[in-house]
Amino acid sequence: MTKTHFIGIGGSGLSAIARLLQESGYTVTGSDRSHSPFVDDLRAVGITVHIGHDASQITGADLIVRSSAIPDTNPEVRAALDAGIPVYKRSDFLGRLMEEKIGIAIAGTHGKTSTTAMMAWTLTALKQDPSFIVGGIINGLNVNAHAGSGETFVIEADEYDRMFLGLKPTISIVTNLEHDHPDIYPTAESFRAAFADFIRLLPENGILIACSDDAGAADLLEEAQQIDIETLAYSLDDVQGLQPNNKGGFDFVFNHIAFSLQVPGKHNVLNALAVLNVIGYLGLSLEKAAIALGDYTGTGRRFELLGQVKGIAIYDDYAHHPTEIRATLSAARARHPEARIWTVWQPHTYSRTQMLFDEFAQAFADADKVIVTEVYASREVKQDFSSAQVVEAMNHFSAQFISELQDASNYLIDHLRPNDVLLVLSAGDANEISATVLTTLKEKEVSHG
Repeated sequence: MTKTHFIGIGGSGLSAIARLLQESGYTVTGSDRSHSPFVDDLRAVGITVHIGHDASQITGADLIVRSSAIPDTNPEVRAALDAGIPVYKRSDFLGRLMEEKIGIAIAGTHGKTSTTAMMAWTLTALKQDPSFIVGGIINGLNVNAHAGSGETFVIEADEYDRMFLGLKPTISIVTNLEHDHPDIYPTAESFRAAFADFIRLLPENGILIACSDDAGAADLLEEAQQIDIETLAYSLDDVQGLQPNNKGGFDFVFNHIAFSLQVPGKHNVLNALAVLNVIGYLGLSLEKAAIALGDYTGTGRRFELLGQVKGIAIYDDYAHHPTEIRATLSAARARHPEARIWTVWQPHTYSRTQMLFDEFAQAFADADKVIVTEVYASREVKQDFSSAQVVEAMNHFSAQFISELQDASNYLIDHLRPNDVLLVLSAGDANEISATVLTTLKEKEVSHG
């Protein structure tokens, strides 16, 4: 039995691979510098996870998989290399897992987690028992990965650090293409070039399915056709009768079949179309897919309703790009047309915030109240830049900068009123705000009887 040790196991990417390997019969251990909810989930299924890094923790490992954020100087990496134990990055390892399966790789600047989760959910509901790796916990399945017995392998194809170039897809989906990750791709051209390399991974019997409503994805469709890759385009023009429903999502007709989504926003209609094109390509039932998609409620931190208290609805969302912010706010406005929408945004990385400065400054038109916290540096070193500069550039009647998360929480607790909506947008740790606000308001409700 192969023992695999993961360095950086507490993130969404490695935790998913770890879970899948354990279900496949591997012995799995891991380490991370700090605790996370994914650590709790892994420990709950019997995986040993160490907090902190130490050379002794790789003892007995046959191979090591490390996060892109783990440097060569990490003591566990050094110990493995000294001992001759193979050390893989995620990108090196994932292709091996997809061999002998129909790989469905879902890429795009936005929407890949939601689309991957929707795909995994639908194939599971259709009794296909897919293997899958998703960048978030799927509501209803309560996991982010599974080693299935079916012939499909669904994976979120993450472009960061060029991870998706190590995959072996048979079906590739591109939801959209818009420049991101300037720390890896300094120009829009370099970002697009990586996606061009991604579609070239398809074998002769492969197919590219992409959204022709998006200029970047449409451009990739044209390039794929020029190099004789089979293509299939999807668009909102493919549906009829598109209208909001009383579940917070949209109803529509596709291929003469009625669909009714619970997840909000037209972007989720597009995500569903990507899934339905794969379902049709695989020869599976669109009628059964309609039932499955009607039951789908999303993933963690993707317009996730944490709770309601005193008539205040509190949501978490992972949006960290201007396009995602606009889509999420549009969905919130559609679901709560009469509410006062409070939006807390935690900028993610200095490089992204500075590159898209003007777009961020214009992204919050659908919010009534905007609070911006300090930049979450993530993998970057602290810089002489503050997100207060973005707030100063905003042409918004009610936007303010509150640097610290606890201060933002306190302000919200004092100012939220019944029928308000709180939406926390963060790919970092600002979900602490939504949790704090919800807990405190519930405690006040109890104490006041």
